[in-house]
Amino acid sequence: MQLHRGRLIDHIQLVVRDLHASESFYKAVMTVLEIPVLSTDNGYFIADELTVAAADSPTSTGELTGRHHLAFQAKDRETVDAFYRAALAHGGRDNGAPGIRAYHPGYYAAFVLDPDGNNIEAVYQGEATRNTPSVTIDF
Repeated sequence: MQLHRGRLIDHIQLVVRDLHASESFYKAVMTVLEIPVLSTDNGYFIADELTVAAADSPTSTGELTGRHHLAFQAKDRETVDAFYRAALAHGGRDNGAPGIRAYHPGYYAAFVLDPDGNNIEAVYQGEATRNTPSVTIDF
């Protein structure tokens, strides 16, 4: 098993009501973002730092909590556009069509609500160079 991690966030877990609907949604948008999805038989799936689990999964405890906002990095504006189309085609709802945002010059993003109402964004922050694609963890 191999995971990729960034510098700030180790992982985020969303607990969802309908794992099948969420898996369809996240597999579609992660395919556009070129992020592999690992499905399990234990009531959850993983996409790099993101874990999405059913409410009755062993990884989930307590009550379902409120809405969350996740912003995924996109490599260019075309990827933001494709993310938006894939999300809407797989159970997502519009929460802000692709376009420039006033956050800073060059901030191009699209917002959708996933099947549980979480605010999911794909953003291209403009031209940048990474010093490494990710941190790789091998088990």
